[in-house]
Amino acid sequence: MTTLGRLGIWRGATQVDGAFADRAERLGYGTVWLGGSPGGDLAVVDALLEATENLVVATGILNIWQDDARSAAAAFHRIDKLHPGRFVLGIGAGHREATADYRTPYQALVDYLDVLAAEGVPKEQTVLAALGPKVLRLAADRTAGAHPYLSTPEHTRQAREILGVGVLLAPEQKIVLDEDDARGRATGRRTVEFYLGLRNYVANLRRLGFDDADLAKPGSDRLVDVLAVHGDGDAVAAGVRAHLDAGADHVAVQALGDDPWPALEAVAHRLA
Repeated sequence: MTTLGRLGIWRGATQVDGAFADRAERLGYGTVWLGGSPGGDLAVVDALLEATENLVVATGILNIWQDDARSAAAAFHRIDKLHPGRFVLGIGAGHREATADYRTPYQALVDYLDVLAAEGVPKEQTVLAALGPKVLRLAADRTAGAHPYLSTPEHTRQAREILGVGVLLAPEQKIVLDEDDARGRATGRRTVEFYLGLRNYVANLRRLGFDDADLAKPGSDRLVDVLAVHGDGDAVAAGVRAHLDAGADHVAVQALGDDPWPALEAVAHRLA
């Protein structure tokens, strides 16, 4: 299985370039995750890998409704031929609210994985966006593991129990480096609030014990504080470490705010 390292950076695919990837690698991050459903031929991946020596690039995630599996497989093979073992294809079903053609997502994921396998994409270099138990088990059975988004350390603990030992668990964690409590929480809330309109995330948060008062927009302080950890360098690093302590193999850190680097440096200096 491709080694991701303990720490990765989750960033929108349009927000990264070769210079970003080079800086991430020099800080000690093992992987850059490309968010925002990067599609097409994944040309952005080539630029990041060419700018670095050992960094892994992963899609977090490729939306199965936007790019068919054969196209995704062709992109995978092109990238892997040039940079063997340094690309991980993360796929997921996205959100019902964003996709008109949204049939049963579980079966759609199974069908997509069937095509990837038939096209020779190795299980060891694919991961699945997974929150609920059923899709987590699918990730364990059919891919290298799971990449949960908008999750908590408690979700990580539960996911590890479902996945078992030896299956990759790579959650995403939002952080805000700001010692002003109210301002840091406000920055986190601006991002968290968006996801409270998406049923798959709301359903997962309910399973974790959050109630109507937490999940009503713009989100309770209790909810925002765990989904977008804020504070000084020690506080944000502790939020990332909590996932590792709960059973994660790797954490994809999403730094919120205009400049991500101070927060990413704070985490790297403490954990990388």
